[in-house]
Amino acid sequence: MRDHRHGEHAPYSGVWTGRATNRFQWLLALIGAACLALGITLAVDSAWTAGAAPLAMAVVGCIAAGLLVLFGTLAFVHVALRVDEEHLEVRCGHIGVPRRRIPLAHVVGAEFIPHVTPRHWGGWGYRWRPEKGTAV
Repeated sequence: MRDHRHGEHAPYSGVWTGRATNRFQWLLALIGAACLALGITLAVDSAWTAGAAPLAMAVVGCIAAGLLVLFGTLAFVHVALRVDEEHLEVRCGHIGVPRRRIPLAHVVGAEFIPHVTPRHWGGWGYRWRPEKGTAV
């Protein structure tokens, strides 16, 4: 997590922004793009001799898996936080979805833990556990 300043000599605005990035997910996005490319290559230039139905299933499967992995990983490649006088806002990925906006009056506490792994919360993404609360 790192703080972003909007200007070296900017006056205090009452807004804090931060961002956490998972660089490992770029590798998963690359794998998704490779599956997508394989599906397109099979569709365009294929020497498939088993028939049209297996070829169509392979093409659709590769393209679907590639799109799912590519967009699924890009959706959670980073998390952006914004805290102002009234709200805490959490946005995921490049398009900012899912987005969660929490009024500060509802926040009981917050804690920064520098080295959290997916194993601590049960996987990647938006997580809620009754005994711990919510995590991204």
